[in-house]
Amino acid sequence: MRVIYESAELLAATAAARLAVTLADAQAVRGTASVVLTGGGIAAKLYSALRDAPYRDAVDWSRVDFWWGDERFLPTGDPERNETQARAALLDALPVPPENIHAMPATDGPDGGDPDAAAARYAAALAGPFDVVLLGVGEDGHVASLFPGHPEVDITDLTVSAVRDSPKPPPTRITLTLPVLTSAREVWLVAAGAGKAEAVASALSDGPVPAARVRGAERTLWLLDAAAASRL
Repeated sequence: MRVIYESAELLAATAAARLAVTLADAQAVRGTASVVLTGGGIAAKLYSALRDAPYRDAVDWSRVDFWWGDERFLPTGDPERNETQARAALLDALPVPPENIHAMPATDGPDGGDPDAAAARYAAALAGPFDVVLLGVGEDGHVASLFPGHPEVDITDLTVSAVRDSPKPPPTRITLTLPVLTSAREVWLVAAGAGKAEAVASALSDGPVPAARVRGAERTLWLLDAAAASRL
């Protein structure tokens, strides 16, 4: 399913409302909810919209677990980390118990600078399936830190992998793999801006980009602004 909005701001605001409803519904059914966060400009807009909306109180944030789809392998608090962005835009304003925020390991963590050990640590902590996985879409069609032509895209025997040669800086990252992403109940791919239009068109026509390979177990939702959808 795809939904197209006139602007990135409207996309962010509507996606934020949709996320609050989805998490509240999950809690009504299962008692708890879980979401996998992403990074990027449109994600920051979505998080800020949710933070500032009165309907955020429809969710019992003490019963939501937050995970990440990928992370830049940098020190804790580095402004380049997706965790840092999400905390500033959303999490620091919510009554979420610290133990419910499952950040990917940083270079100053117990694994030091070993991304493989850090990936294994995160894999051991994972508890799914997730209710919602949020994914941005790169201009090259990558999702999380799964880049076109890179071996991590084809991993089937790991849930979390180290990435050492990312084409986008920084080169060392940690990412969830396709098997765990596609085990989520819902996968939402969120893209805004004309720079994403070619990648979105390729993915939605089953082209050779990682974004084309992500499907939710129950629903796959593309949330786009008009610019990102301009080549559909």
